[in-house]
Amino acid sequence: MDRFVFLTVDGLSHGAVYAAFALALVLIWRGARIVNFAQGAMATATAYLSYVVWQATGSYWLGFAAAVLGGLALGALVDRAVMRFVDHRAQLNAVIVALGLVLIFQAGLGMAFGNEYRPMPVPVSQEALVVGGVPLLSRYDLFIFGSVLAVVIGLALLFTRTRVGLRLRAAAFAPEVSRLLGVDVRRLLTLGWSLAAAAGALAAVLVIPTGLGIHPHAMDVVFVSAFTAAVIGGLDSPVGAVLGGLALGVALSYVGGYANGNIGPLATLALLLVVLLVRPDGLFAGVRARRV
Repeated sequence: MDRFVFLTVDGLSHGAVYAAFALALVLIWRGARIVNFAQGAMATATAYLSYVVWQATGSYWLGFAAAVLGGLALGALVDRAVMRFVDHRAQLNAVIVALGLVLIFQAGLGMAFGNEYRPMPVPVSQEALVVGGVPLLSRYDLFIFGSVLAVVIGLALLFTRTRVGLRLRAAAFAPEVSRLLGVDVRRLLTLGWSLAAAAGALAAVLVIPTGLGIHPHAMDVVFVSAFTAAVIGGLDSPVGAVLGGLALGVALSYVGGYANGNIGPLATLALLLVVLLVRPDGLFAGVRARRV
């Protein structure tokens, strides 16, 4: 029972990171109908920015802020300099461009920093707190939960309580009507890219210190897991992305704890295949209108 509780709590901690990254994918999909396969590479680039700032200043928090702000800037740059000029009449065009960006980012980071693993700091202890003789969350896990919860609440308030958020939603679901009403859809799309990249940057600086360290491919496996979480919840559903991320984190924790940790990526791909075959729109997707 103690092992089950520990694995559940540990899975929720990892699932919170998947949820934040899945939210980034959902933001881009809702705004541009693009699955941004470069999201992981972009997040790794911002994590390197955090690493450089930390090395230069010795401050974790300055590096943390640099990663999030760098994500905002990088998202806007990718949209304005690259994605805006892609012919979106065929969805494959954007996919190919995104995959090209992955190669560019990873090659550039490899040339600039090398391919060795570099440790990144954490602001608080990663030692698990023992409650009733059972090791549960560490202070760093609580920091992860708090950070992701702040992002979720912030995005929820943005999309439901502000005029900018309402315009973002309108531009995502009815861009032509929004243009007729005087909404600058392109500028809002750039804002969506910025918010998504910032959420991805946050996920990167949260999860990379818990592994071997930062390297050009540090977010590849996390991207696959987050993409699976987004598909499980539904690419149109931010709530589904969060729930899908938490559920996937717990499932992978059980697989690693009771079976074999090495089959975690295989289990992720198997789950992705099952969801795509059984319910491709996701478990929390809305009902699609049928044309008759």
